[in-house]
Amino acid sequence: MSDKAKLIFEGKEHLFDVVRGSESEKALDVSSLRSDLDLITIDPGFKNTGSCKSAITFLDGEKGILRYRGYSIEDLAKNADFLQVAFLLIYGELPTNEEYVKFLNDINENAIVDEDLRKILENFPKSAHPMGILSSLTSALIAFNPEKKMSLKNIEDDREYMYNSIVKLLAKIPILVAWVHRRRKGLPLNYGDYNAGYVENITKMMFQVPNQDYVENKTVINAMNKLLILHADHEQNCSTSTVRIVGSSEASLFASVSAGISALWGRLHGGANQAVLEMLEAIKNDGGDTKKYMSKAKDKSDPFRLMGFGHRVYKNFDPRAKIIKVAAHEVLKDLGIDDPILDIAKSLEQEALNDPYFTQRKLYPNVDFYSGIIYKALKIPKEMFTVMFALGRVPGWIAHWREMRMNNDPIGRPRQVYVGSTHRTFKT
Repeated sequence: MSDKAKLIFEGKEHLFDVVRGSESEKALDVSSLRSDLDLITIDPGFKNTGSCKSAITFLDGEKGILRYRGYSIEDLAKNADFLQVAFLLIYGELPTNEEYVKFLNDINENAIVDEDLRKILENFPKSAHPMGILSSLTSALIAFNPEKKMSLKNIEDDREYMYNSIVKLLAKIPILVAWVHRRRKGLPLNYGDYNAGYVENITKMMFQVPNQDYVENKTVINAMNKLLILHADHEQNCSTSTVRIVGSSEASLFASVSAGISALWGRLHGGANQAVLEMLEAIKNDGGDTKKYMSKAKDKSDPFRLMGFGHRVYKNFDPRAKIIKVAAHEVLKDLGIDDPILDIAKSLEQEALNDPYFTQRKLYPNVDFYSGIIYKALKIPKEMFTVMFALGRVPGWIAHWREMRMNNDPIGRPRQVYVGSTHRTFKT
């Protein structure tokens, strides 16, 4: 099988190497295209452009496959906890018991946020979106945790420093998320204790109410654990690519992740689960007739779009949705939820799964559909949904930032095809 591809342009031939991935993916290496033929490629949205080689996540949308470091998402969601998965994504292997205990203890030792950062949070206007607040606070962490300049040439000498930055971020982001949530609810901004467990502590910080004994709910913790694992990484998506390209300038980990949070904020990316709930609320306010809205979704002339169904990557059932669907129904049953919004969601789900129009087009409920249902059941405001997504995605962003730095990847600098005015003379 040839490992070369030939391009003929203006009578000149040029051979390009074909790069093959470990899962038989093929890519054309065009890095010499401009220097050899004075050409660039144009690929709006980078849909066909590989920006890097990565050993972190494998995704096959046609077959509905998602693996972290070779482990299937189904296997990890069933057997691992979120902190194990975070370690796996960042360092390439599941932690030993000793590594796990050290990782958790190091995170716990860094679980304090400067009080001046609390003051910054308290001075945000009540109308500020939680994602904007989280992005700003993450960026502000740099001021309270000054990072030394790291050279790509001596990055091997900075492993301990990188490790310390990683545990600091993993320690502080959940606190900031919990604080943003609690401030919106008018609750005191408290600290937790990661010795109780990483996800267990996140859940306690989120839901503990003053003057009431906190009772740990295993069903809720299990659902939160699965949600965070399922959102931990998803290959070179918009926010991950943002983290890598910002980090390629030698920006710090905190600055790079802050940029990733901002990228995730968009409705077409992390904001999809918020859009699901807004759609469900609109259906409820219009009388709750799900059959009417399923008909509208099938009418190409109708502007209504069914949010939370189908996926731009998966051409089959979203493997994450199969897992979280079970957790969603367990949470609803355990909490005894009686909410017309969630009844509408369950009705849409059943109708879509039994309607040939949707099944033939593989428009199945995706992870955003079910995650929105869980967050709604846990009384998390819809504006916080994307913040919860970001909480899960932090290990993936860290893993890609670290991989990019360890590989000495060059600074990101895409080209363009200029289509503006040609030279003009300024007239006085």
